[in-house]
Amino acid sequence: MDIQNTQSQMRKGVLEFCILSIIQQGEVYPSDIVEKMKLANLHILEGTLYPLLTRLKNAGLLNYRWVESISGPPRKYFVMTDEGNAAYNVLLKTWNEMADAVQLITNNANNINTLKADQAL
Repeated sequence: MDIQNTQSQMRKGVLEFCILSIIQQGEVYPSDIVEKMKLANLHILEGTLYPLLTRLKNAGLLNYRWVESISGPPRKYFVMTDEGNAAYNVLLKTWNEMADAVQLITNNANNINTLKADQAL
């Protein structure tokens, strides 16, 4: 088993949900998304983020607006659409159900391993 590949796949699986979670909190500039992800120890490169934002926008989940900048080119700020908020709520429910299930399974597995270790003594 390639544990690093499994870890990478787990991160990729929640990446879109995490990005939507950040945008759901309010209008955001892509570099702010990168920074918030970094603070959560979920590093993402802008080269990965921009195609994902474009895909979410094309799917009708996001809109953006251009804001003039005094220190450079205009900036694109992203915001959720009504459809995006609805999709986010479905994903949030799914995430909570999955997290609860994984927690239950891992807790039970840990409890079983502890019992087996105790019985071996």
